[in-house]
Amino acid sequence: MIDTFTHSIAFAPLLPHWLLFTLAGLLVVITAIGLLVRMRGTVLRALAGAVVLLWLSGPQSLKETHRELPETALVIVDQTASMQVKNRAAIARAAARILGEQGPGGPGLRTVTVRGEQTGGTRLFDALSQAAADIPPEQLAGAILITDGQTRDAPKGIPERLALHDSQGHAVTLPLHVLMAGRGEETDRRLRILQAPPYAIVGKSALIRVQVDDLGPGTQAGTPATITLTTDGNPALSVPVHTGEPQDISLPVSHPGETLVGLNVSTLPGEVSTQNNQDILTITGVRDRLRVLLVSGTPNQGERVWRRLLKADPSVDLVHFTILRPPEKDDGTPLSDLALIAFPVEELFQNKIGQFDLIILDGFENRHILPPVYLRNIARFVRKGGGLFLIAGPEFTGPNSLQDTAVGDVLPAHVPASPPDLAPTEAAPGVTIRRFRPQLTDEGRRHPVTAELPGAPAPHASANADREVANEWGPWYRALHPDESRGQVLMSGPDASPLLVLDHVDNGRVALLLSDQIWLWSRGELGGGPQAELLRRISHWLMKEPDLEEERLEAHISEGALTVTRHSVSNTASADVTLTAPDGTKSTMVLHGAGPGVAVGQIPVTQSGIWTADDGNHRAFAAPVKANPEEFSDLRLTAETVGPVAARTGGTVAWLGDDVARLNVPPLRYGASTDVLGFPQRHAHILTGTSASPLLPAWATLLAVVLLLGMGWYREGRG
Repeated sequence: MIDTFTHSIAFAPLLPHWLLFTLAGLLVVITAIGLLVRMRGTVLRALAGAVVLLWLSGPQSLKETHRELPETALVIVDQTASMQVKNRAAIARAAARILGEQGPGGPGLRTVTVRGEQTGGTRLFDALSQAAADIPPEQLAGAILITDGQTRDAPKGIPERLALHDSQGHAVTLPLHVLMAGRGEETDRRLRILQAPPYAIVGKSALIRVQVDDLGPGTQAGTPATITLTTDGNPALSVPVHTGEPQDISLPVSHPGETLVGLNVSTLPGEVSTQNNQDILTITGVRDRLRVLLVSGTPNQGERVWRRLLKADPSVDLVHFTILRPPEKDDGTPLSDLALIAFPVEELFQNKIGQFDLIILDGFENRHILPPVYLRNIARFVRKGGGLFLIAGPEFTGPNSLQDTAVGDVLPAHVPASPPDLAPTEAAPGVTIRRFRPQLTDEGRRHPVTAELPGAPAPHASANADREVANEWGPWYRALHPDESRGQVLMSGPDASPLLVLDHVDNGRVALLLSDQIWLWSRGELGGGPQAELLRRISHWLMKEPDLEEERLEAHISEGALTVTRHSVSNTASADVTLTAPDGTKSTMVLHGAGPGVAVGQIPVTQSGIWTADDGNHRAFAAPVKANPEEFSDLRLTAETVGPVAARTGGTVAWLGDDVARLNVPPLRYGASTDVLGFPQRHAHILTGTSASPLLPAWATLLAVVLLLGMGWYREGRG
């Protein structure tokens, strides 16, 4: 700290101001009268009075002691993602260290390191503003940016923290110096995805709009380039483009679920990096208006649930018919009094059956409603890839049961038929009537349709529940008891008999629920159950929803790690998958059991691009998501953005070079110069003490007054 001294004159009056002004006025009047009457010695007496008034005003000499305050210059060191190109980050750190080691001759330094954010790109001037917030404006000398020039918040004018006013109110602009972490301006080619749909209809094409830009000295728009596209391991597609021009690319979407699309543009000779020459986007394939045919044999409690469930899905077109009266019934009721239109059998099961994705038969009994040819059409519909869901009740054991038709050939279970002479009060051999609690089988706990259904009873819990169990499924009271079944039994009923059976039939799928009392769950019977969720999962599995496939492989990348998950209904606790890195390198990952039907493995990700996992039957793809895409949109070392800001503040732009051991770091100095980092001296200080001494001591005042009065009397006596 340096102490400095300043001197000034102040007044400490011995009398009130009004009295001093009154005495001064009287002195002026008396002096004027004396001059008018030509009285000798008037001027000398007036001077004596003026000396007395000056003494009464208390003139003092003030001596102030000031201590100079240090000035601080901010050093903003850019260490964001774009600084990892080449050795920019190391150059910036070395330059900051050299600045800190410089001796006296410049302001003190405060170093702030900017490491970037997850979104929005680099924001160096925000960091400058925040760092300068706790520095008194009069002690701020300026700022230095050590960067590659890539910042998203460069102001159009002078940064607010560097545009100040001094103690006299005069505008002061503090300098901003920029040290570039390299040798000179660089070139770069980048790929931009201007537009891409997040969803696309399966079987159609998605339109992607991209643009390739060449940046830096010597580049120009219209240069030919080639974009290469890869999708889910399919052969690459090459598309010729010209730089600086938007280009539309049509990409077919072949399957539902996520499709990873990798895009890569050819390299620009001499460009600084190829990191932004590639990008990855995700397009989710969706089916176009899934068509569902729901036929209810008779009005029942579950119809409303079906309609509410399917109508709530905007992607489902539902066609629903309820058989109110069989054709052979003729009770004389006029046709005009019937509630609904006639059942369009030929249109639904002959002409348009191929347009549906799923057929649901709820309590349907074929009482001469569908001729054999239409029943064969249903079986053929399933084998060609359609879905069939049948909810069976007592009618399934009757003489008109669907299991005794061509449809029975695709059903996964058979129930003993009721004897034709069975009395109405007798129970059919294939029907069990008693209270029971539905259970998940071991396979059901692994299958995605029923796995983790809320409220599922614990394994091996009693199915004959006579009381409500908290947070567990409520009971049903009737179920069919099949004598044979195939496929996957996910739920069991009384005596561990199959209750929900799923099966693959050629290219299609079938689900059979051997009870017509699932509607009790929606009524909350002794706790109820997840009726809507179970029916939704079954329906979507039948329509081949990817997330409900019982055998599937999933992969995703998060926080720098690739996680591969294998779902299976088998008891296999572990498995091996083959990983293919973006550069084509293959490796083996061992998956370990992580729950019923689930095996998981994880490795760190060292490459950007699309990774492929293959277990021999299924493949999954994953790609890392750029945490800060704007940070990589331009990877050049350039002063285009920060240079004009430095010029407006009177600062300089210097290039440090690309050799960390021999950097060209200008020295810090007070004052302006082209070869140094100059800063103005602000002369900030604080007052440390004051002392006062009178300018007119009493003895000197008395002596002067006596002398002047004596001279006046003498002058008057001489007259």
